[in-house]
Amino acid sequence: MREEQIRQLLERCTTGQCSVDDAMKELKDLPYKAMDFANIDNHRELRVGYPEVVYCAGKTADQLRTIFDYLITRNSSILATRATPEQFAAVNDLDPSLEYNSLARTIVLRRNTRPAPEGYIAVVTAGTSDIPVAEEAAVTAEVFGNRAERIFDVGVAGIHRLFSRIDLIRGAKVIIAVAGMEGALPSVLGGLVDKPIIAVPTSVGYGANFGGLSALLTMLNSCAAGVSVVNIDNGFGAGYIASMINAI
Repeated sequence: MREEQIRQLLERCTTGQCSVDDAMKELKDLPYKAMDFANIDNHRELRVGYPEVVYCAGKTADQLRTIFDYLITRNSSILATRATPEQFAAVNDLDPSLEYNSLARTIVLRRNTRPAPEGYIAVVTAGTSDIPVAEEAAVTAEVFGNRAERIFDVGVAGIHRLFSRIDLIRGAKVIIAVAGMEGALPSVLGGLVDKPIIAVPTSVGYGANFGGLSALLTMLNSCAAGVSVVNIDNGFGAGYIASMINAI
């Protein structure tokens, strides 16, 4: 429940359009809805500006269905990450507006759209194989009300491709740079732009990539200022913090 919803509820009570008992029914699940296997944080959007996001990995179909069945009754957008097609099949009949993005592995219900910030977020990948992580970041940013510009496959192996899109990247308020292999893209961008860069290492690469560890260490050791780093394959985390920066 968002702050403006609570204000509207209290105003309806003040003007006699809503009884105290009716208001209590709407507020009874604040701050959370207790389930046998989960406690849904209804207060989170009021505290931090964004609703709780569902991490689907490890959850059973019945658990997800129960969670979605409840979340749909709320008045907020829904974002679920790391969802399989089978998990989407378990919930998609609950609301015809539920969307599944097979690349991002997200389930989304878009509503209560926020006023879009003037700036946009550039989501840049080194390679095509990095797109699933980048798409998770882009979808996250979009659900939270941002415009996301996707610039894919512009890594350092063919750096002329990056230069052909540099004006679009420079125009962003914040940049998400997604790269596997050696993870050099964020450092290159750090020397070319005057905007904050959120680097996302991916597990894309051969054996010595160590499942993304080598890209992570490259990004953490970047000599370019203005580069921060999230966890391996954590597109959601990058999209979330980019949304917060873009809203400032």
